[in-house]
Amino acid sequence: MKHDSIDQDIESDLESELSTEDLCLTITLEDREQFKRLDQYLSHIIKDRSRTFIKNLFEQEYIFLSPDNLIHGQKLELKKMPEAGTHIVVQLPPPMPSTCTPENIPLEILFEDEHLLIINKQAGIVTHPAPGNYTGTLVNAILFHCRDLSGVGDQKRPGIVHRLDKGTSGIMVVAKSHACHEGLVQLFSKHDIERKYEAIAIGALTKKEGIITSTIGRDPHNRLKMKAHVKHGKNATTHFSTITNFGIFQHLEFKLETGRTHQIRVHAQEFLKCPLLCDYTYGNVPDQFLRLSKNLQALVAEYPYPFLHAKILGFIHPITKEKLHFEVEPPTIFKNFLNLAREEFTP
Repeated sequence: MKHDSIDQDIESDLESELSTEDLCLTITLEDREQFKRLDQYLSHIIKDRSRTFIKNLFEQEYIFLSPDNLIHGQKLELKKMPEAGTHIVVQLPPPMPSTCTPENIPLEILFEDEHLLIINKQAGIVTHPAPGNYTGTLVNAILFHCRDLSGVGDQKRPGIVHRLDKGTSGIMVVAKSHACHEGLVQLFSKHDIERKYEAIAIGALTKKEGIITSTIGRDPHNRLKMKAHVKHGKNATTHFSTITNFGIFQHLEFKLETGRTHQIRVHAQEFLKCPLLCDYTYGNVPDQFLRLSKNLQALVAEYPYPFLHAKILGFIHPITKEKLHFEVEPPTIFKNFLNLAREEFTP
């Protein structure tokens, strides 16, 4: 099974937190005479990309009316050519290398057989090469450890079935064979995998546990963020429960049914009103620090990533049918924060 390239490119763009290249276009009378449809016109302008690529860009809202557009109240349609004078913005993901190179980067391996690899990813490591992060990624490390992953998934992301954000630590599974990759993709698609995360979030909860269900898609006002209930969003379901309530902040557990980009971070911020600690994308971190004690502030002041850790991964091995279950503790700074919070917290 091959992943949709545009979805992967968009996720890569988010992960590297780089903006796409803006192509600003103005429809002329000559354009309207030459082309009957917007997608035909765009295929002519963007010569090295397919019509399917353009359709995916449009559906992901990478093609939109310019804010200073001269034609008001107009909606874009790929099957219809806009009026002359219409200003359109097309955001093109920067090109990626066609292949990745092996790099001798240490891996913390939890389990390995001939079919798959289970690792504990450290916070700060990008899962796969993306604009601004072409080297030093998990894929580069995996290619050094597993010398032959040709034909296993996407050639730009060999072996990768799912990913964790750059700042998220924890357990990941990597396929070493095409058959295993196909089997793991099916498990993820059918939600036949146990995935639990723990996080530290800032804010007060109104209930100890619950289920959050929404759609998640790109934030139309900020291309580097995701948002619930937007056009073309995909279904997302997150279970949450409280491990410890510290009053102004929470130690939470999240269980995923789906795996949308930034799913936990979006649901925590929008629905629980408790953005993750040190989440500079979805939370007001300076305000968060003001709500912490001086000792807790000092502990996390220089930490650049959200406090989110993928602690549990469990599934049936797609080849051997063995039941696999793994659990790893969060990073040291995560544990140190909780230990200090317990010392300071008075119920």
